[in-house]
Amino acid sequence: MAVRAAVLPAIGAPLEITGIELPDPGPGQVRVRLAAAGVCHSDLSLSNGTMRVPVPAVLGHEGAGTVVAVGEGVTGLAPGAPVVLNWAPSCGRCHACTLGEVWLCANALNGAADVYARTADGTELHPGLNVAAFAEETVVPASCVLPLPDGVPLTDAALLGCAVLTGYGAVHHSAGVQPGETVAVFGVGGVGLATLQAARIAGAARIIAVDVSPEKEELARGAGATDYVLASESTPREIRALTGKQGVDVSVECVGRAVSIRAAWESTRRGGRTTVVGIGGKDEQVTFNALEIFHWGRTLAGCVYGNCDPARDLPVLAEHVRAGRLDLGALVTERIALDGIPAAFDNMLAGKGGRALVVF
Repeated sequence: MAVRAAVLPAIGAPLEITGIELPDPGPGQVRVRLAAAGVCHSDLSLSNGTMRVPVPAVLGHEGAGTVVAVGEGVTGLAPGAPVVLNWAPSCGRCHACTLGEVWLCANALNGAADVYARTADGTELHPGLNVAAFAEETVVPASCVLPLPDGVPLTDAALLGCAVLTGYGAVHHSAGVQPGETVAVFGVGGVGLATLQAARIAGAARIIAVDVSPEKEELARGAGATDYVLASESTPREIRALTGKQGVDVSVECVGRAVSIRAAWESTRRGGRTTVVGIGGKDEQVTFNALEIFHWGRTLAGCVYGNCDPARDLPVLAEHVRAGRLDLGALVTERIALDGIPAAFDNMLAGKGGRALVVF
């Protein structure tokens, strides 16, 4: 069956909106009709080679939709069921999984090398980060599908598949923000906005948003920021001034650049925690001297997928949505059609906008 999709023909090449031939689901597979897909900065990182992906591929790893058909052996899912796509399914067998660290599963992305569809001329296509959400429909392993809890709008639920899990997990799992603590969030994109909401849910007393764009202040304050700082060389000093010259208890970096990681570190109080969510390139080198590591006693930690277990955390997030504590719609700065994905990538390259949502 032919469906329309955004195809990445080669690393660094523009996305092409075209028809692809999608097969029926085989054993253990599920076919999903997409309701929406988030345009995440990680997709841009895949397209420009910062992160490796087999090509040609259909990108898009943040999506939600409705089950159309299931293959042999699939249980617990039926046509008509609303679902969220899980781009990083854990295998349950590798060392990380046996330790309960499913977000570090060594086999989570094995499916990205599979051939899941073809172009009209027969060219084999790979499914990006397993799920190929930049398409009207997709076929995925059953392990890449999570039932959508009741009370969550299907279109907005796409953001639960990456941005919200990442931002929520960075605050609640990686940094362990406690009520009354102070938090700084560097980068007010989709993940940054989710992180701000998560810090508010955690009961942070002061939440400082940092970004290069003054236009994002309203978005940041709407998500929970109590203060807004324009990124500059003086950002750490400004944040210390807002926190009694101490620095924040927790800094969360959502950009992936050496300069912002360093600024987040310097904005954290002595003994505080700095969590890096942003995905940077190999050329982004961050340096520390041995004396400052000893003197400041800070913790610097990486954070993959918010250190989340999607099967465990999705129902928790759904409850926050139903209770009005988490506003998924507030994370979306632009709603676009499939044809608008290339322009959305251009906006991300230019540093504009927060999170575009493709609505099918």
